Formats: sequence, structure tokens, C-alpha cells
Amino acid sequence: MSPASTGASTIVGAASSVPASDSRMAPGGPGYRRMSFALFLAGVATFALLYSTQALLPLISGEFGVAASEASWTVAAATGGLALFVLPMSALSERFGRRTVMTASLAVAVTVGLLVPFAPSLPALVALRAVQGAALAGLPASATAYLAEEVRPKALVTAIGLFVAGNSVGGMSGRVITGWVAQEWGWRVAVAVIGVLAVACAVAFRLLLPAPRHFRTGSLRPRVLLHTVREHLANPLLCRLYAIGALFMTVFGGVYTVIGYRLTEAPFGLPQGIIGSIFLVYLVGTVSASTAGRLVGRLGRRGALYAAGGTTATGLVLSLADSLPLVLLGLVLITGGFFAGHAVASSAVSKTATTGRAQASALYQSAYYVGSSAGSTVGAVAFHAGGWGGTVSVGLLAVLGVVTITVFGTRAARVAARRNPVPVH
Repeated sequence: MSPASTGASTIVGAASSVPASDSRMAPGGPGYRRMSFALFLAGVATFALLYSTQALLPLISGEFGVAASEASWTVAAATGGLALFVLPMSALSERFGRRTVMTASLAVAVTVGLLVPFAPSLPALVALRAVQGAALAGLPASATAYLAEEVRPKALVTAIGLFVAGNSVGGMSGRVITGWVAQEWGWRVAVAVIGVLAVACAVAFRLLLPAPRHFRTGSLRPRVLLHTVREHLANPLLCRLYAIGALFMTVFGGVYTVIGYRLTEAPFGLPQGIIGSIFLVYLVGTVSASTAGRLVGRLGRRGALYAAGGTTATGLVLSLADSLPLVLLGLVLITGGFFAGHAVASSAVSKTATTGRAQASALYQSAYYVGSSAGSTVGAVAFHAGGWGGTVSVGLLAVLGVVTITVFGTRAARVAARRNPVPVH
């Protein structure tokens, strides 16, 4: 039976039994806490660096005299660089090891992060951000592949959820810190502070992450890599998961790229520090991502995706109100729905791919960050053309895409189940 057919019927919660002698890590076991904390810190550094300019876009627009659609390229360039290089980086991790590639990626990214505050112009800033995103490409796919190899299957969703939770904390802390620092000392000092924070996280990550015990060296030959990629792209379930990740991130990228502009305008008129504090709602994402495993256990993978999509759509509609409490509630729901959906989809990719896990995860991450770049750019253009309602419309269309794909997957699974009924013993 193909990976697609087996994955279509069950992804999470139905992993084959693990022998008692399984040496992979599990909650409560040796090394699990160190591993979880190390990857949590890697997630913090990744998202803090990747989106370090997002909360500062109004200030960047003001210094360089550009519109939101132009300033948004400081975000889109970083996520686009990551999307472009994530697959090559995953191939390097197959040859040189997950921990080695993650360490090197963080080292380059934090070095560039310390150069970003000195960018003399918007094009120079965009170029540095693109290089930074390309360097960070070694983190997401390598991390999920590391977890798939080193953690027992039943604990995989929880472990990946903790890594995604680190992403949410990084995104939140980066934006909150930059907001308040920038209000007093400007955006350049703010991104410098994020660079120093990322250095500390990178050092702690390298010291804490346990050496891999189940990694097997793969091939760097292009023919082998292309064959693996073709196999993954021929898997209908994986393609659906890639599209779902991209669409969820389109919503998230658009909303959080534009929200700063909306909150500086009437009827809100908030200062930069308060706008940065709005990103404390990322804590909701930390909780929703880390509890995604329990959500899947109750509702199943597809039920969890429906719940995540519905929550996100409700948040988008609420954010249309000219009431700050309702806008904040909308952001809470958007954030919670996004991180839950992302954790469910990314863990499903890791469980579906039985070979070439790094490439499978890399393709997901590539689609995910293409969605981020698209959301940042299209969301900003829509805001320029139609205000916040334009950005919300883009988000609702993306959520509709998630629901449509999930419905199609549900029907495909039912057809597969009728064709290949499980024998009753």
C-alpha cells in the first residue's frame, strides 16, 4: 500500500505500536526535556529574527519614505529566502546531520542579524533580510526531521507542537521587544536587540541539543534528491498538507504585516510600544500549538483542521470592528487557529513521509513560507487598495481554501476505505 493511501486513512493517533526496547525519546525519558527546550529556543530565535521588522514597518516606511506595500518586502524577502533555500538545506542535513545544519544556519542568521541595523537603504535592508531568511532555512525542515527520527511516534505531535510553540514565543517576544525599544530609540536599535537575543538562544541551543542517535547519512546526489522530491509531490496527501500550510500562513502573514498600520490610524491611533504589545496574543499560539496533539486525539486530524480554520475565520470577521477589544479578540482567535492548524499539518507531514523526511518537511516549509511571502505582499496591497477589509477578504479566501482541501481529503479517505476495507479478525 502506498504512503498516500495509508496516510489518507490515518495520520495521527494510529501509529504502529512501538516496542518496549525503542531507544527513541519520549516524555519523561532521558534527554527529552533538554531536546524540547533546545528546539524551543531554536524556534524562538528563528521567528524572532525572521519577523524582526514586521512590527516596525510603519517606522521603516517613515524613515525611507515608502508605502506599506514596499516596506513589507523586508518581511517577504526573509520568508521568500527561507522558502527558496529550505529544500537545499534539507538535502545538506541528510548528508551532514540535522544538528550540524541547524547550528550552522543559526550561526549565519544571527551574524546577519547583527548587520541589519546598519542597512543604509531600503534595498540594502531587503537584501540582508533575504540572506537572513536563506540562512534560517536550515532550521524548520531539519528540526522536524530530527524529531521524527529521535522521538517516539506517539509523542511526535506534542514534540513538534513544542517546537512550533517556540516559534510563537519568538514571534511574540520579537515584536513586543522591538515595539517598546523602537518607541524610545528607533527601529535600528530594536532589531539590534533582537540580534543579541538570537545569539543567546543559538548558543544555548547548541549546548543543550542531544546528539542524534538514529540519524542515517543520506545522499547529496541531485538525482537521488529529485527522485525523493518527485515521490513526495506525487503523494496526494502530502500535497494537500503543503497547500494547507501555505494557506494558513497566507492569512497569518497578511494580518500581522498590516495590523501595525491599521492600529496607528484612526480610530485607534496607538503608539509603537502599545502596538508591539499587541503581539502578546502570540501566547495563545504557544498554547494552541503545544496542545495540538490532544486536539487531534479528540477530533481527528481533519476535525482539528476544521476547528482551526473555523476559529481563524471567526477571528478575521471580528477584527473588522472599529472596537479595540473586538480587534484584540479577533487576533487571539486568528493566532490560536493558525498555530493549531500549522502544528497539525506539519506533524502529519512528518508521519506520512516514511522516507526522505527532511525533504518532505522541507517541501512543507517551502510552501508554508511561500504563503507567508504571498500573505505579506498581497495583504499589504489589499490594505492599500481597500483598507483592513481588503486584508480580511484575502484571509477569508485562504481559510475557504483550507476547508475545501480538507473536505476533499475527507472524501478521498472514505473512497480509499471503501476500496481497501480493513479485515475484521
